[in-house]
Amino acid sequence: MTTAGEDGAAVIRAVARPYVKTGRRVSSGYQLAIEALVLTTADARQVGGLLPEHQRICHLCRDFKSVAEVAALLHMTLGVARIVVADLAEAGLVAIHQPGGNDARGGVPDARLIEQVLDGLRKL
Repeated sequence: MTTAGEDGAAVIRAVARPYVKTGRRVSSGYQLAIEALVLTTADARQVGGLLPEHQRICHLCRDFKSVAEVAALLHMTLGVARIVVADLAEAGLVAIHQPGGNDARGGVPDARLIEQVLDGLRKL
């Protein structure tokens, strides 16, 4: 049986862990949509010296993954995944493909992109 103090410590650890992973930040310079696609642009040499969370994302995103998939597959909250992916993008280690980036379409997301994200989510 656990005491109230042990339960409280477990809650603090669970809340503090994601906060530490983001360098104590709650937002980033990027506004990443959950369906934004992430692709690693880093080579193996660049990935080796990264923090463990950054390495995991770089390895996972050798094929396109949405921000939502990254969060789900790596058991991160969506907020943490957005911040860590944004850090990698700022460092030039991943490319981000935001939905609705085609101005000729008036900001309407590409149907193929949406289908790819849905297929990926179904595979989870």
